[in-house]
Amino acid sequence: MTSSPRLTALDALHRSLGATMTDFAGWDMPLRYASERDEHTAVRTRAGLFDLSHMGEITVTGPQAMDLLNYALVGNIGTVGTGRARYTMICQEDGGIVDDLIVYRLADTEYMVVANAGNAQIVLDALTERAAGFDAEVRDDRDAYALIAVQGPESPGILQSLTDADLDGLKYYAGLPGTVAGVPALIARTGYTGEDGFELFALPQHAEKLWQALTEAGAPAGLIPCGLSCRDTLRLEAGMPLYGHELTTALTPFDAGLGRVVKFEKDGDFVGRQALQAAAERAETAPPRKLVGLIAEGRRVPRAGMSVVAGGQVVGEVTSGAPSPTLGKPIAMAYVDAVHAAPGTEGVGVDIRGTHEPYEVVALPFYKRQK
Repeated sequence: MTSSPRLTALDALHRSLGATMTDFAGWDMPLRYASERDEHTAVRTRAGLFDLSHMGEITVTGPQAMDLLNYALVGNIGTVGTGRARYTMICQEDGGIVDDLIVYRLADTEYMVVANAGNAQIVLDALTERAAGFDAEVRDDRDAYALIAVQGPESPGILQSLTDADLDGLKYYAGLPGTVAGVPALIARTGYTGEDGFELFALPQHAEKLWQALTEAGAPAGLIPCGLSCRDTLRLEAGMPLYGHELTTALTPFDAGLGRVVKFEKDGDFVGRQALQAAAERAETAPPRKLVGLIAEGRRVPRAGMSVVAGGQVVGEVTSGAPSPTLGKPIAMAYVDAVHAAPGTEGVGVDIRGTHEPYEVVALPFYKRQK
């Protein structure tokens, strides 16, 4: 028997806006409201509003909260200041990636770990298991938060009109408690679009008020509601990995080109340390495959799982692909044999239903915003 998908606090509002809904990681989520391309362009040039309440919040508190996170995760959580956030990963003992995470330090001994929706239970179970022997508590706070994101170049002005929090002083990957439109929220300068923007963690019962206030404040600047579909093309253009595509338990952070998140210099042991040290050495001597960008010369769109080919041989696999509204061409991320991974490599194609479509190999990201 399949259980019906979970609904966010904004479910009725999405339906009233005519959203096309889809089951995503066990949640009913808006895929698009009108045109995916218009939503994508709004975020790149103006601002977009997203419901991200499907993300999994896990609170870790107690005298040894930091020690637990340093043991459970690959990053050095000891160097995260109060009010700051860190991108990191949780790995298996064999170094395989369980999930990529953002960890916010809310107070001296209080942290919030934000996991991907589809992995939230797995991450919660792993942290709970790894907490044995630490004076720390792991708490499932998935139902305690709604998460609304406002993203795009106009987002600081829109949000500033609703809060007296010092947004100018809020750095990228920082978060501070504040009030937005009279609603208490954790205001974080984070996002998954390649643009400046904010993620607002608030109580579910305040979500609708917050959404409506942002909609009204953003209307003169061209803000529109945005669904998961444009979130995917935005993150793809920005070269940001998606769990289940660029990141899996079959890959270590070094395989994914994200070895920088693993901090061997931190004190004490951590889960996967030995396997990751071996993976780091392998990556330096002979990396098997590298994550690259591919830009189509034609119009056909590559999809995850399609083979990358060169000289009649399979040399890699597409992990994500879509039409890029910003570039005006189909793009893809793919793991490709190191010998074919250098930007500008000739003769690389994607096997799209038996036809080898030519692609240009480029360095990621495809798109970088002007500061």
